[in-house]
Amino acid sequence: MSTGADALADLADRLTGLVGALRAHGVRIGTGETVDAGRAIEALGLAEREPLREGLAATLLHGTGQRAVFDQVFDLYFPRGTGGPGTGPGDRDELRERLAAALADDDTALLRQLAAEAVNGLGGYGSSPGSDGWSSYQTLDRLRPQTLLARVRADVRARDGSGAEFTDRLLDDEIRRRIEAFRGMVAAEARRRVAERRGRDEIARRAVAPSADRVDFLFAGRDQLTELRRTVQPLARKLATRLAARRRRAARGTIDLRRTLRGSLSTGGVPMRPVLRRRRPVRPELVLLCDVSGSVSGFSDFTMLLVQALHDQFSKVRVFAFVNRIDEVTGLLEHGRADPEGLGARIRAEATLTGWHGSSDYGMALGEFAERYGAAVGPRTTVFVLGDARTNNLDPNVAAVRNLARQARRFYWLNPEQRSLWGTGDSAAPDYAELVEMHECRTARQLSGLIARLLPV
Repeated sequence: MSTGADALADLADRLTGLVGALRAHGVRIGTGETVDAGRAIEALGLAEREPLREGLAATLLHGTGQRAVFDQVFDLYFPRGTGGPGTGPGDRDELRERLAAALADDDTALLRQLAAEAVNGLGGYGSSPGSDGWSSYQTLDRLRPQTLLARVRADVRARDGSGAEFTDRLLDDEIRRRIEAFRGMVAAEARRRVAERRGRDEIARRAVAPSADRVDFLFAGRDQLTELRRTVQPLARKLATRLAARRRRAARGTIDLRRTLRGSLSTGGVPMRPVLRRRRPVRPELVLLCDVSGSVSGFSDFTMLLVQALHDQFSKVRVFAFVNRIDEVTGLLEHGRADPEGLGARIRAEATLTGWHGSSDYGMALGEFAERYGAAVGPRTTVFVLGDARTNNLDPNVAAVRNLARQARRFYWLNPEQRSLWGTGDSAAPDYAELVEMHECRTARQLSGLIARLLPV
């Protein structure tokens, strides 16, 4: 086979590998988009990498939320280079000096070169020739670029002559942005080097951070939760459209068999004109009971914000938060729209959520809800409990849940733990699941699907 044919086959493999990896991370890509991506490569060529990146993103992606995943996968299948830099990085202090100068100049090309040198010199581990692997964490831990802030600020101020306190604050934010961009370059370089040894497909599957809507609530860090909160309004608009469409379809009703057969007498018994039972969709009343303790709080906070953004879809919404005591936070949630990141802290500061101990106690909290707020649940009410059902080996109070489920029109439990962990340790999930419909809900994607499917019309 000719060299040109080999190169064409390799390019096709890279494109199909890129598409397959993106699909594995939840990006919907059809045959048409893949063909368009091939045409984009043909038109743009491989000489300029950034135009190629933008062209493939434009043909393959359907939203900005998928871009972070795309960039990581693109760097694996269309890398800037192969192998390590031709020369070693010198010692760590000399590399830090060059890094400080590049950050002060905001020299992107030099920062990429330094990222490659840093991974090559500081990120390798193992005993085989070269390295068994490369670690961005180890590289950054040894290089410590975040400690260069004061040095870079002094260099920029000396060059530009700026010294106002307000200007310094803006400059610090800009330097932090540059350092964070360099950290991303180091991570991308380490992934690329590991992919050369272990294979692009495996690294694309294991080492690429998921998009915000696929991040596990229980393991999401602060930055990931912040990114999730940014998706609340777009997700709410999409869900509102789906719920409105369901209500329109439900308004048409089902076939009224008796009236249809009676009307068919004029056509010899042939039901030419089906008669539908007209129904008037009713917006449900919604009650949320949210565990806001520990790692579960990120899941509860996001769900509360999503429901608040969907408030027009319900006739009434009441929200209650608990740890081992329960308190209504509907008013706090209303004010939380202006400051979504501070919602959880505000609830924990202003609501009465704990009694004589600070651990979760589902039995006590649900019993207190039934006693104090039981009237909030009626024949038009849909109740959602948000929590992992871990009771710290205390009484789960299944009787309170049974009574609330009888009062409500519908009663659902959304559990952010994976189903295989239900019933392990202090989990009372199987006890509650015998009384109410419990669903695994670990990501924003699962949550949106469940809300769209479970809410009555």
